[in-house]
Order: sequence, then structure tokens, then C-alpha cells
Amino acid sequence: MRRNSARRSDGQSADTRRAAANRADIVAIGLNATDTLIRVPRFPAFDSKTKIMSSSLLPGGQAATAAVACRRWGLRSRYVGKIGDDAAGRLQREEFAREGVEAHLIEVPNCASQLAFIIVDQSTGERTILWQRDDRLDLRPEELQQEWIRGARLVHVDGHPCAPAAVAARWAREAGAVVTADLDNLYPGIEELLEHVDFMIGSRDFPERLLGTSDLFESLPEINRRFGCRVAGATLGRDGVLAWDGTQFHYCPAFRVTAVDTTGAGDVFHAGLAYSLLRGDTLPAILEFSCAAAGLNCTAPGARGGIRPVDEIEKLRREGARHERLYRDEELQHASVRAASSRAVGPRHSSSKK
Repeated sequence: MRRNSARRSDGQSADTRRAAANRADIVAIGLNATDTLIRVPRFPAFDSKTKIMSSSLLPGGQAATAAVACRRWGLRSRYVGKIGDDAAGRLQREEFAREGVEAHLIEVPNCASQLAFIIVDQSTGERTILWQRDDRLDLRPEELQQEWIRGARLVHVDGHPCAPAAVAARWAREAGAVVTADLDNLYPGIEELLEHVDFMIGSRDFPERLLGTSDLFESLPEINRRFGCRVAGATLGRDGVLAWDGTQFHYCPAFRVTAVDTTGAGDVFHAGLAYSLLRGDTLPAILEFSCAAAGLNCTAPGARGGIRPVDEIEKLRREGARHERLYRDEELQHASVRAASSRAVGPRHSSSKK
């Protein structure tokens, strides 16, 4: 009898150890990239020559950078994605190990890793990205392992590609995790993915590409209604971020910083969103923290060059000067009432994928 009890105890202990080993605060699934950062005095005119001020090889990628930022802020961070069997792939592997991110990297033989050439305008800090990606780097749903996902408190996806992101998001929600998404374009399966997302903060143009309307006061509530996202929002660059939570709009203007390079600002914004959300902050505080983290990241070159400690981000959030507001409080209140009224009388739409 005691031997059977011991066996059960040992089995329970093994299950407990496996569960503990699978735990992570954030799992980020999607892109990694190796960036060649090229700094020029001003963006070159057509049919001209411009001297390069400097160039450097740095790691980047939407989901990968979010995972790294969250790890630097003390979270248990996991990344899932693909690399090629080349020097760029080795750089990604080495950087994840150096940062302390648990990386599940699927290496594709005879394939180049994703590369980006980023031209940074020294006078403004704005960047233009030229990229190259082999289709074989797309993660496939059957390559995902549930144990990578089910131990997470939050799963972050960038939709590259959508099919595995949707599978991971569904597993995450079934296990009680929160799902966040950083979306900037329409990809096959985007609607199915959105049905499993809690916090969708896309690029400024994404809602219009998805729904065909440029008015964020119309498109964000429609995303909420159609797909069931708890929060739907859009980052607005120097204008900050606008979000709809199902009952009202929340707006945070961007912080004034001396921009050196805007590469990775959106990636770090989403890392800030994940960190602040897991900390239990309110939505206005989450948006402020995310904007502050993104702003500081622009003060150094590279996608991860300006990831600052939490206390510096909090200091900017409390004391930092802001850009002029794009929306007045009265405008937000009026739009909230109008959107809430529309929600009350209008039926929830179904995705065409259902």
C-alpha cells in the first residue's frame, strides 16, 4: 500500500515539475529578423548618391524583440519561431541565449534567415525597411507543441503567419491565458486569428485595411463587435495610441523624446503592453507605460537599443512631456457614447471564417 502511495506521490511530483518547467509569463510567437542598420544624413532622393554615416548588424523582429524586452524587465520569457541554417540564424540563437530567453527555434536547412536593411534618417530618426524572407520560414501549425503554450500567462502573436498563431491563441485561451496581437497587414487567416485575441493593438492603417473605413472611432468598435476582442486599438506613431474597451475610448498621446531611430518602437510598445497587463494595471496605465517604453526605445539605434529599465520608463510616464493631443476629451466622450449606442442597437457580426 505504501509502495503504491509512493508511486502516486512520485507521479504527482513529476507532473508538478513538468508543469513548473512549462511555465512562462509571456510566450511570443512570430518573426525574428537580422537587421542591417544604415544611418544616413537624410533619406536619399531618387537617382542620387548618399554617404553612409554608419552601419551595424543587429537582431530584431516583432515577436522576438517583444520577448527580449519582457525578459529584460524580469519576466519569464519564451519565444517560438524559425531560423535558417546561416550566420544570421546563429546570431538569433546566440542573442536569445545571452538575453536569457527560452527560445524554441526550428532551423530550416539550406534556407536563409529573414534579413532587413533599415535606412535611418539621421535628421528625424525615421526609418525605411527593406526586407527579405523565405516562405519556408513560415511556422506551420503542426510544428507547434502545446507544452510551449499552455504554461503561459500571456501569449503574444504578430500574425506571421496567421494559422499557427491562431492555433497557439486558441490553446492559450483554453488554458486561461491572455492573448495579445501586433498586427500591421492583412494575411491569410487573419479573421480566424482575431477571434482568439483579447488585446488587438494594430498599426494605424490596419483597421482600415481590415474593414475598409479610415475612421478609427468606427473601425475599432467594429473589430470589438465582430471578433470579440476585449480591447481593439491602433498605434499612431508620434500621435500616441487610441483604444476601445467595449464601453469607451482611451487615448494616450506619445511622449516627447529625442528620436535617434524609430526601429522597433512598435515591438517594444507591445512588450510594454504585455508587461503592464500582467502587472495588473488599468488600461489607461497600460497605454501610458507602453507609450513610454516605445518612446525611450527610439532614443538609441536598433530595434532593441533603447529598451530601458522599468524605473526609467515609469519616470518618463510620470514626468515626461507629451506631444500635442490628437483627440480632445470631449471628442473621445462623444465618440464613446456614439459607439456604445451603436453597439446596443446593432447585432454582433460573424466572421466569414465561421
